[in-house]
Amino acid sequence: MTDTSSRPSNPASEQNSPAQPAKKRESLWGNLLINIIIPTLILSKLSGEDYLGTRLALIVALAFPLLYGLKDLLVRREFNAFSALGAISILLTGGISLLELDPQYIAIKEAAIPGLIGLATLLSMKTRFPLVRTFLYNDKVLKTDVIADRLHNAGNSTAFDRALTNASYLVAASFFLSSFLNYVLAKWLLISPPGTEAFNAELGKMTALSFPVIALPATIVMAGALMYLFRRIRQLTGLDFEEVINAG
Repeated sequence: MTDTSSRPSNPASEQNSPAQPAKKRESLWGNLLINIIIPTLILSKLSGEDYLGTRLALIVALAFPLLYGLKDLLVRREFNAFSALGAISILLTGGISLLELDPQYIAIKEAAIPGLIGLATLLSMKTRFPLVRTFLYNDKVLKTDVIADRLHNAGNSTAFDRALTNASYLVAASFFLSSFLNYVLAKWLLISPPGTEAFNAELGKMTALSFPVIALPATIVMAGALMYLFRRIRQLTGLDFEEVINAG
Protein backbone atom coordinates (compact mmCIF):
# COMPACT_ATOMS: atom_id res chain seq x y z
CA MET A 1 0.00 0.00 0.00
CA THR A 2 1.39 3.35 -0.97
CA ASP A 3 1.90 5.81 1.88
CA THR A 4 0.37 9.13 0.94
CA SER A 5 0.62 10.80 4.32
CA SER A 6 3.91 12.52 3.47
CA ARG A 7 2.76 13.93 0.15
CA PRO A 8 2.50 17.72 0.06
CA SER A 9 -0.95 19.08 -0.44
CA ASN A 10 -1.81 20.62 -3.76
CA PRO A 11 -2.67 24.31 -3.25
CA ALA A 12 -4.23 24.53 -6.67
CA SER A 13 -6.64 21.69 -5.96
CA GLU A 14 -7.57 23.26 -2.65
CA GLN A 15 -8.28 26.54 -4.41
CA ASN A 16 -10.40 24.76 -7.01
CA SER A 17 -12.44 23.05 -4.28
CA PRO A 18 -13.47 25.79 -1.91
CA ALA A 19 -15.15 24.75 1.27
CA GLN A 20 -18.85 25.26 1.45
CA PRO A 21 -19.64 28.35 3.51
CA ALA A 22 -21.17 27.58 6.84
CA LYS A 23 -24.80 28.55 7.21
CA LYS A 24 -25.21 31.66 9.29
CA ARG A 25 -26.74 30.90 12.64
CA GLU A 26 -30.04 32.50 13.48
CA SER A 27 -29.76 35.44 15.86
CA LEU A 28 -31.69 34.94 19.10
CA TRP A 29 -32.13 38.68 19.60
CA GLY A 30 -33.17 39.18 15.99
CA ASN A 31 -35.72 36.39 16.41
CA LEU A 32 -37.15 37.95 19.58
CA LEU A 33 -37.19 41.42 18.02
CA ILE A 34 -39.07 40.43 14.87
CA ASN A 35 -41.35 37.72 16.27
CA ILE A 36 -42.26 39.26 19.63
CA ILE A 37 -41.05 42.80 20.37
CA ILE A 38 -41.99 44.60 17.13
CA PRO A 39 -45.44 42.95 16.74
CA THR A 40 -46.18 43.68 20.41
CA LEU A 41 -45.28 47.36 20.05
CA ILE A 42 -47.32 47.74 16.86
CA LEU A 43 -50.41 46.07 18.31
CA SER A 44 -50.16 47.89 21.62
CA LYS A 45 -49.15 51.38 20.50
CA LEU A 46 -50.19 51.84 16.87
CA SER A 47 -53.71 50.38 16.72
CA GLY A 48 -55.45 53.66 17.43
CA GLU A 49 -57.23 55.57 14.67
CA ASP A 50 -54.60 58.31 14.94
CA TYR A 51 -51.96 55.82 13.82
CA LEU A 52 -52.47 52.66 11.73
CA GLY A 53 -55.93 51.68 12.86
CA THR A 54 -56.93 48.26 14.16
CA ARG A 55 -56.94 46.29 10.88
CA LEU A 56 -53.77 47.75 9.36
CA ALA A 57 -51.91 47.47 12.67
CA LEU A 58 -52.88 43.80 12.89
CA ILE A 59 -51.75 43.11 9.32
CA VAL A 60 -48.43 44.94 9.75
CA ALA A 61 -47.72 43.30 13.12
CA LEU A 62 -48.34 39.77 11.83
CA ALA A 63 -46.41 40.48 8.63
CA PHE A 64 -43.12 40.73 10.54
CA PRO A 65 -42.98 37.12 11.83
CA LEU A 66 -44.58 35.80 8.65
CA LEU A 67 -42.05 37.47 6.31
CA TYR A 68 -39.22 36.53 8.66
CA GLY A 69 -40.21 32.87 8.41
CA LEU A 70 -40.49 33.05 4.61
CA LYS A 71 -37.08 34.77 4.37
CA ASP A 72 -35.57 32.04 6.55
CA LEU A 73 -37.04 29.41 4.24
CA LEU A 74 -35.64 31.10 1.12
CA VAL A 75 -32.19 31.68 2.63
CA ARG A 76 -31.75 28.19 4.07
CA ARG A 77 -33.55 26.53 1.13
CA GLU A 78 -34.77 23.81 3.46
CA PHE A 79 -38.37 22.93 4.17
CA ASN A 80 -38.98 23.00 7.91
CA ALA A 81 -42.32 21.60 8.99
CA PHE A 82 -42.26 23.57 12.22
CA SER A 83 -41.57 26.85 10.44
CA ALA A 84 -44.48 26.01 8.14
CA LEU A 85 -46.71 25.40 11.16
CA GLY A 86 -45.61 28.76 12.56
CA ALA A 87 -46.59 30.50 9.33
CA ILE A 88 -49.96 28.72 9.31
CA SER A 89 -50.52 29.77 12.93
CA ILE A 90 -49.85 33.43 12.06
CA LEU A 91 -52.20 33.29 9.08
CA LEU A 92 -54.93 31.70 11.20
CA THR A 93 -54.54 34.37 13.88
CA GLY A 94 -54.79 37.08 11.23
CA GLY A 95 -57.76 35.44 9.55
CA ILE A 96 -59.72 34.93 12.76
CA SER A 97 -59.01 38.50 13.86
CA LEU A 98 -59.78 40.18 10.53
CA LEU A 99 -63.00 38.18 10.16
CA GLU A 100 -63.85 39.27 13.71
CA LEU A 101 -64.66 35.74 14.84
CA ASP A 102 -65.02 34.79 18.49
CA PRO A 103 -61.63 35.01 20.30
CA GLN A 104 -62.15 31.47 21.60
CA TYR A 105 -61.09 30.24 18.15
CA ILE A 106 -57.69 31.83 18.67
CA ALA A 107 -57.42 30.06 22.04
CA ILE A 108 -58.30 26.75 20.39
CA LYS A 109 -55.81 27.39 17.61
CA GLU A 110 -53.08 28.33 20.09
CA ALA A 111 -53.62 25.06 21.93
CA ALA A 112 -54.13 22.87 18.88
CA ILE A 113 -50.78 23.34 17.12
CA PRO A 114 -48.40 22.34 19.95
CA GLY A 115 -50.93 19.71 21.03
CA LEU A 116 -50.86 18.12 17.58
CA ILE A 117 -47.05 18.11 17.59
CA GLY A 118 -47.06 16.40 20.98
CA LEU A 119 -49.54 13.81 19.71
CA ALA A 120 -47.45 13.28 16.56
CA THR A 121 -44.39 12.73 18.77
CA LEU A 122 -46.17 9.94 20.64
CA LEU A 123 -47.58 8.33 17.50
CA SER A 124 -44.20 8.46 15.76
CA MET A 125 -42.78 6.17 18.45
CA LYS A 126 -44.58 3.32 16.68
CA THR A 127 -42.84 4.10 13.37
CA ARG A 128 -39.30 3.77 12.06
CA PHE A 129 -38.81 7.53 12.31
CA PRO A 130 -39.63 8.74 15.85
CA LEU A 131 -39.73 12.51 16.08
CA VAL A 132 -37.42 12.48 19.10
CA ARG A 133 -34.63 11.90 16.58
CA THR A 134 -35.61 15.16 14.91
CA PHE A 135 -35.78 17.12 18.17
CA LEU A 136 -32.86 15.68 20.15
CA TYR A 137 -31.02 12.69 18.72
CA ASN A 138 -29.80 13.87 15.33
CA ASP A 139 -26.41 14.33 13.65
CA LYS A 140 -26.63 18.12 13.91
CA VAL A 141 -26.49 17.87 17.70
CA LEU A 142 -24.77 14.54 18.37
CA LYS A 143 -22.22 12.26 16.73
CA THR A 144 -24.86 9.62 16.19
CA ASP A 145 -22.58 7.28 14.23
CA VAL A 146 -20.02 7.20 17.06
CA ILE A 147 -22.77 6.61 19.62
CA ALA A 148 -24.38 3.85 17.54
CA ASP A 149 -21.05 2.01 17.10
CA ARG A 150 -20.27 2.15 20.82
CA LEU A 151 -23.80 1.02 21.75
CA HIS A 152 -23.55 -1.91 19.35
CA ASN A 153 -20.14 -2.98 20.65
CA ALA A 154 -21.35 -2.77 24.25
CA GLY A 155 -24.60 -4.60 23.50
CA ASN A 156 -26.66 -1.68 24.79
CA SER A 157 -28.65 -0.77 21.68
CA THR A 158 -31.92 -2.11 23.15
CA ALA A 159 -31.39 -0.22 26.40
CA PHE A 160 -30.79 2.98 24.44
CA ASP A 161 -34.00 2.45 22.47
CA ARG A 162 -35.83 2.43 25.81
CA ALA A 163 -34.05 5.68 26.72
CA LEU A 164 -35.24 7.23 23.46
CA THR A 165 -38.78 6.12 24.29
CA ASN A 166 -38.58 7.83 27.69
CA ALA A 167 -37.14 10.96 26.03
CA SER A 168 -40.06 10.91 23.59
CA TYR A 169 -42.51 11.08 26.49
CA LEU A 170 -40.64 14.09 27.90
CA VAL A 171 -40.60 15.84 24.50
CA ALA A 172 -44.33 15.20 24.06
CA ALA A 173 -44.93 16.51 27.59
CA SER A 174 -43.18 19.78 26.68
CA PHE A 175 -45.59 20.28 23.78
CA PHE A 176 -48.65 19.36 25.84
CA LEU A 177 -47.51 21.83 28.50
CA SER A 178 -47.16 24.49 25.78
CA SER A 179 -50.63 23.62 24.49
CA PHE A 180 -52.21 24.00 27.93
CA LEU A 181 -50.42 27.28 28.69
CA ASN A 182 -51.26 28.68 25.25
CA TYR A 183 -54.96 28.02 25.82
CA VAL A 184 -54.99 29.45 29.35
CA LEU A 185 -53.09 32.58 28.28
CA ALA A 186 -55.36 33.22 25.29
CA LYS A 187 -58.57 32.69 27.29
CA TRP A 188 -57.29 34.95 30.07
CA LEU A 189 -56.19 37.85 27.85
CA LEU A 190 -58.45 37.87 24.79
CA ILE A 191 -61.73 39.20 26.15
CA SER A 192 -62.49 42.14 23.84
CA PRO A 193 -64.27 41.81 20.46
CA PRO A 194 -61.92 41.41 17.47
CA GLY A 195 -61.63 44.49 15.30
CA THR A 196 -61.23 46.80 18.28
CA GLU A 197 -58.20 48.64 19.57
CA ALA A 198 -58.58 46.84 22.91
CA PHE A 199 -58.43 43.43 21.19
CA ASN A 200 -55.23 44.38 19.36
CA ALA A 201 -53.68 45.49 22.65
CA GLU A 202 -54.66 42.17 24.24
CA LEU A 203 -53.22 40.26 21.29
CA GLY A 204 -50.00 42.25 21.65
CA LYS A 205 -49.86 41.45 25.36
CA MET A 206 -50.39 37.77 24.61
CA THR A 207 -47.53 37.87 22.12
CA ALA A 208 -45.27 39.54 24.67
CA LEU A 209 -46.10 37.05 27.42
CA SER A 210 -45.79 34.01 25.16
CA PHE A 211 -42.04 33.80 25.70
CA PRO A 212 -41.79 33.94 29.52
CA VAL A 213 -45.10 32.19 30.21
CA ILE A 214 -45.03 29.50 27.52
CA ALA A 215 -41.66 29.16 25.82
CA LEU A 216 -39.52 29.08 28.97
CA PRO A 217 -41.41 26.29 30.82
CA ALA A 218 -41.64 24.19 27.65
CA THR A 219 -37.94 24.76 26.96
CA ILE A 220 -37.05 23.66 30.50
CA VAL A 221 -38.91 20.38 29.98
CA MET A 222 -37.20 19.90 26.60
CA ALA A 223 -33.81 20.63 28.19
CA GLY A 224 -34.61 18.03 30.84
CA ALA A 225 -35.21 15.47 28.10
CA LEU A 226 -31.87 16.36 26.51
CA MET A 227 -30.01 16.09 29.83
CA TYR A 228 -31.63 12.71 30.47
CA LEU A 229 -30.54 11.51 27.03
CA PHE A 230 -26.95 12.72 27.58
CA ARG A 231 -26.83 10.93 30.92
CA ARG A 232 -28.05 7.64 29.40
CA ILE A 233 -25.60 7.96 26.52
CA ARG A 234 -22.74 8.35 29.01
CA GLN A 235 -23.95 5.39 31.08
CA LEU A 236 -24.47 3.07 28.10
CA THR A 237 -21.42 4.03 26.02
CA GLY A 238 -18.86 5.36 28.48
CA LEU A 239 -18.42 8.43 26.25
CA ASP A 240 -18.19 11.88 27.78
CA PHE A 241 -20.22 14.89 26.66
CA GLU A 242 -17.29 16.33 24.67
CA GLU A 243 -16.92 13.05 22.79
CA VAL A 244 -20.51 12.89 21.55
CA ILE A 245 -21.52 16.50 21.02
CA ASN A 246 -21.30 17.64 17.41
CA ALA A 247 -19.54 20.98 17.54
CA GLY A 248 -18.90 21.17 13.80
